[in-house]
Amino acid sequence: MITLATLLLSFAVANAMPRAEAVPGGVAIIDVPATGEVIFQGRRVMTVQKDNRRVAIIGLPLRTTPGDQTLKVGSHELTFHVSEKSYREQRLTIANRRLVNPLPEDLQRIGRDRKEMDAAFLHFDDSQPELSFALPAQGAVSSPFGLRRFLNGQPRNPHSGLDIAAPEGAPIVAPSPGTVVAVGDYFYNGNTVLLDHGQGLVTMYCHMSHADVAVGDRVLRGDKLGAIGSTGRVTGPHLHWSVSLNNARVDPTLFLSGIP
Repeated sequence: MITLATLLLSFAVANAMPRAEAVPGGVAIIDVPATGEVIFQGRRVMTVQKDNRRVAIIGLPLRTTPGDQTLKVGSHELTFHVSEKSYREQRLTIANRRLVNPLPEDLQRIGRDRKEMDAAFLHFDDSQPELSFALPAQGAVSSPFGLRRFLNGQPRNPHSGLDIAAPEGAPIVAPSPGTVVAVGDYFYNGNTVLLDHGQGLVTMYCHMSHADVAVGDRVLRGDKLGAIGSTGRVTGPHLHWSVSLNNARVDPTLFLSGIP
């Protein structure tokens, strides 16, 4: 029997939007004309209907220069503003130096890993995703999004996800419905699963002890993907959770709605 609470929850999930934060690593939400393909930095952008308006939901890469940015809609151009945001530093010591300075044979593997993951991040279809996410694991946030990282004293790319510390073997679940588009054991990320939610919204789950899904599986909110582990480049068991929108890694907390 479907209860009123269930119906209200379904309505809330279906109508949720990410929190707009037009900063590097954030999400911009812009009203756009009713027709025309929407493009930002050469990538198609998600569009949804909201209160009888068509809006574009744009992922902003961490490398985005603050200031005015251009959005193409069909033959038209719109301008929106990106504000500055500073992210703090994080310095980590990795015992296995090979995971900081890979050997030549490691670089070949890393290239293959990147090609497989890029294929997932770059996929775009017109299916309508649910934009309200639940946390994929229970635990303390050990590293927030966007940290400027130094590994063994060497500068590296900013932290492109959210780290959740949890005991080895604790469950990792889907935060929203999606299709499994990649499952692999990658050099840096360890055992990893990628989910495609539609319209360029892709999530990634890294350092798992094992995966319980296979490519092509369709999962619902709350379905188990695998378990917390310490595979790949880690300092302890945790989940690294990334959210990618139009191939830009953005702050996952912008998609957390508080809906269980």
